[in-house]
Amino acid sequence: MKLDWRGALGIALSALLLWWVLHGQVGEVWTVLSSSNPWLWLACATVATAIFPLRARRWQALLAPLAGRIPIRPLWHATAIGMMMNNVFPMRAGEVARAFVLSRERREVPFTAAFASLAVDRLFDGVIVIGLMLLATLDPRFPRDARVVGELGAGDVALTASLFLGAVLVGLYAFVLAPARMLTLAERVGGLASPRLGARLRVLAQGFTGGLGVLRDPRLALEVTWWTLVHWLTNAAAFWLGFAALGIDAPFTTACFVQGIVALGVALPSSPGFFGLFEAAAAVGLKLYGIDPALAVSWGIGFHILSFIPITVFGAWYFTRLDLRLTDLTTSAPAEGAAGGSP
Repeated sequence: MKLDWRGALGIALSALLLWWVLHGQVGEVWTVLSSSNPWLWLACATVATAIFPLRARRWQALLAPLAGRIPIRPLWHATAIGMMMNNVFPMRAGEVARAFVLSRERREVPFTAAFASLAVDRLFDGVIVIGLMLLATLDPRFPRDARVVGELGAGDVALTASLFLGAVLVGLYAFVLAPARMLTLAERVGGLASPRLGARLRVLAQGFTGGLGVLRDPRLALEVTWWTLVHWLTNAAAFWLGFAALGIDAPFTTACFVQGIVALGVALPSSPGFFGLFEAAAAVGLKLYGIDPALAVSWGIGFHILSFIPITVFGAWYFTRLDLRLTDLTTSAPAEGAAGGSP
């Protein structure tokens, strides 16, 4: 896969942030990690890996309006491969890979619709993660006077993110409630450049709309919300176990808030695996609670590595077993997207 300027920027940003969090603390971080509890770290890694099968189960509900109840197995394969690709390639290559692998294993699921379902997948992630952050601010132990940057308070971060997600939700529901108008709008916007681009954007938007079916069904939307909540509470539990492994005395709500800070941080361009951004966001989040900087950085590095390895191994295994090649992802997926996702 080619490295464009965005990928190069992400790698540079990751390197800068890794330098920032580790500068002058490498020896101290090593001492902290080497004296931590290995059994609690093992429990942490196990629980952290459990979120990915939960994500596959949620994806089943997201795709139900399009292809019925797809078996969990191909959804798990695609999820593991997608997460592995995110960990080893820049620019979130795993999102495309995840949709492509599923559309290859289940021909009734067009690539564009599978890819669109991932946008809804991330929307539910955002709603629950930000919701848990806001709930964490209600804990009496929440550091209300803490500042993230300048005068920007910790609670302000959660509120700003929730407003942004609200705007995204409005846009998605515009496609759900007025698909004909939105398809025409997409064609007209593309047509400003050329009629061909306008027609192509309409086809892509049509496939994208097909992946939004869950938003039309309140029962399915509730099911997806439930699995998303279980997913992120499980992830917060993994965070909290990592805290315990280092002897960090922090309530569970701290894990809920810090995972939100991390989720917002890794949304920026980064190197493969989000190294640098993850550690910096973890350090910022834990610093708000008055955690010692060396402990905060140690937790970020320890958790990141231990959660990185299992899903990367699983994804690489399935990638090999399904006889996939990188050229499949760089040629087939874009071609299917341009054709509207037809198998």
